[in-house]
Amino acid sequence: MEVIGVKGMNLEAANVKGMNVEAIGMNVEAASVKGMNVEAASVKGCRKKSCGIEMRCERCERSERYQCGSSEKLSDKNRRTLRSPVPQYLLYASRQCNILQKPTLKHQRPQEEKQKQFAKIDASYKRGTKETSAIKYRKGACENCGAMTHKKKDCLERPRRVGARFTGEDIRPDEYLPEQVNFDYDGKRDRWVGYDSEEHQRVLEEYQKMEMAKQQLKSDKLHQDLMDGKKIEEKEKLSDDDEEDEDKYADDVIIPGQKFDSKRRTTVRNLRIREDTAKYLYNLDPNSAHYDPKTRSMRTNPFGLKDIAGKAVTYQGDNFVRYSGDTQKMANTQLFAWEAYEKGTDVHLQADPTKLELLHREYKVKKEDFKQDLKGGVLEKYGGEEHLNAPPKELLFAQTENYVEYSRTGEVVKGTLYQIQLQCIVLNCEYTLSAHLLKSS
Repeated sequence: MEVIGVKGMNLEAANVKGMNVEAIGMNVEAASVKGMNVEAASVKGCRKKSCGIEMRCERCERSERYQCGSSEKLSDKNRRTLRSPVPQYLLYASRQCNILQKPTLKHQRPQEEKQKQFAKIDASYKRGTKETSAIKYRKGACENCGAMTHKKKDCLERPRRVGARFTGEDIRPDEYLPEQVNFDYDGKRDRWVGYDSEEHQRVLEEYQKMEMAKQQLKSDKLHQDLMDGKKIEEKEKLSDDDEEDEDKYADDVIIPGQKFDSKRRTTVRNLRIREDTAKYLYNLDPNSAHYDPKTRSMRTNPFGLKDIAGKAVTYQGDNFVRYSGDTQKMANTQLFAWEAYEKGTDVHLQADPTKLELLHREYKVKKEDFKQDLKGGVLEKYGGEEHLNAPPKELLFAQTENYVEYSRTGEVVKGTLYQIQLQCIVLNCEYTLSAHLLKSS
């Protein structure tokens, strides 16, 4: 039997133009060169002749059996079990690794040599450095200030007329150049970076010394009372009294870190005085005014609109304070500013309050004059001005409930003479005089 070579493959038996072909290392039932049917073809990824085709086919069959679950589990070179759903193109990295190696997922994981290196958790900046100045000028230092950490062109101090190189005086300390620490995301936002626990220990020691001084003062006082023969009576005290006794010795002790003078003690009134009645206790009716405990406010009047006879109402709600003073006046001024701006006047309450106040005054004067002119015109045309000056009701009925006693000289002896009575008398005289003139005319 003649052996021929077809495209680099050794064939034991070949039948050109329709003959059956058997290939070494391949199961070929029928092959055709220049028109032959071939069921098994060469693998494109295999470029070396040393890599046998039988090995590649065996690897494919093993992978297929593993995915079907009919063979043992695959494991990489680190003896990690690989799951069956992992596809083949992820298990075998033909371009990164050798094709004969075991399946692995190392090329899918983060590469250690490509990861950024960050500072450790104990890395920090140096703080609170102590500055030390040199006595004389050093070679290589700044010619202007004398520091070794920079040159003359980088010096940030005021240029001297005669530099430190020639005078040797007022040499500035060397700057501390901190090391560049590369923190990660959490390290940049760490509140306790560079924290020294010994600092807190020193604070505890200061408090401990203060407690020991307080106990010593208290024991000295008790000993002095015994020496003086005073009788010590044990009695129960309130918590406020106990705190006052303890704070009595700590008033003059200056605690490190405080920013106020211990001789002048200040208090902040953030709550009500205990003697004052709480807002929610004025009216215990659950349907009364609403009390907001978060803001400690009660807007409306807890007593409502009814008048409580015989009781002086000391609290009428927080809105009562809002409408006191110049609140209504300010609201009217703001309303006037809005209306004037809509009509074309460039005025604003916050931008130009003086201009707005003058315009408002002028507007009120003109409005009052216009009303008086309108009223005078109507009275001049139709008359009836005498009806506008009618006497009050007290004078019309000629009686009052006010009891007043007079002396022979006309002075008030008992009772109160109200101003309205004097007005009534004056108006009565004017009314009778005008009526007499009308009758005579």
